[in-house]
Amino acid sequence: MLLYIHIPFCDSKCFYCAFNSYTDMFHLKKEYMKALNIQLKNDLKNNLKKKDKLETIFIGGGTPSTIKIELYQDIFDTFKEYLDDNTEITIECNPNSATIQWLEGIKKLGVNRISFGVQSFNDQKLKRLGRAHNSKMAISAIQNANCIGFNGINCDIIYGVNGDTIDSIKEDLDFAFSLPITHLSAYSLTIEEGTKFFNNKKIKIDDEDLSYKIFDYISKNKFKQYEISNFASSIDKESKHNYGYWQHKNYLGVGAGAVGFIENTRYYPLKDIEKYILSPLKYEYEELSSEDIKIEKVLLGLRCSNGFRLEILSESEIIRVKELEIENKIEIKNDNVYNKNFLLADELALYILE
Repeated sequence: MLLYIHIPFCDSKCFYCAFNSYTDMFHLKKEYMKALNIQLKNDLKNNLKKKDKLETIFIGGGTPSTIKIELYQDIFDTFKEYLDDNTEITIECNPNSATIQWLEGIKKLGVNRISFGVQSFNDQKLKRLGRAHNSKMAISAIQNANCIGFNGINCDIIYGVNGDTIDSIKEDLDFAFSLPITHLSAYSLTIEEGTKFFNNKKIKIDDEDLSYKIFDYISKNKFKQYEISNFASSIDKESKHNYGYWQHKNYLGVGAGAVGFIENTRYYPLKDIEKYILSPLKYEYEELSSEDIKIEKVLLGLRCSNGFRLEILSESEIIRVKELEIENKIEIKNDNVYNKNFLLADELALYILE
């Protein structure tokens, strides 16, 4: 079982962010964390047995580093009995709020993997994206996390912003690789409704050739791509939590705007913070059909090195998969289907499932 915990508070709203996050609700932090713990206790009790353990925990947002360490204590006490020595516990943070004291405190609670929302080491680009930190803060935060002793350190980088070139992205990547990171997430900018960038379509550039050049450069720096946007310095530094999603494992979703998945059913806690605080055990449910599950397994499997089982497909779909194998687009090994080019994942999935 996996566990996702959502923290919806942010110091500022990035211009591209479409996540459920708020900059004007800080007065509700204590009440929110109490409500979150009520849901956490309920979901753990109803879905895990005493002997069961959580494979991974991911605390995302929003900006989890805007929450003081003492407000996390009850949460960590609640899931403590479900941990073992192999549980991966990741938390997201921003360089401007991840102080040395906060990093030390969160590691003492048990977090062993940390993900920094850096996005760029170019101060002008950071301003264009609406980020609240500068490059010096990002460098210091990563160095501090390493000195404190985190086993895994991820750095997020965004590309595809108007003005980006392979040389400017290489500068960002060179900065990242000069730091003690073990994982890199390189995301192409997406423009979504409800964001400040939504009415500024010119901010994004679509350049597939740029993506290939970026992936090649990351590979030359010995970070292996294992998903369309994720790269690791070694297999043991890959995100176990993300892999769990791609493998369609069960996961608990705790917090306003989180999503959980148990035995072909997705459940959604209330999204509005104030409503969630009043009713943390109120959920909406979505039943997924076997066809829905198959489609998701194919789509997700083609986006990462996990692949998917050939046996989930119909006879006609298997014929199309074998056509793609002949064209050297995919590989079939031990009845598993693997994609050779993650950027073609959606195109290949549409062809297989037509």
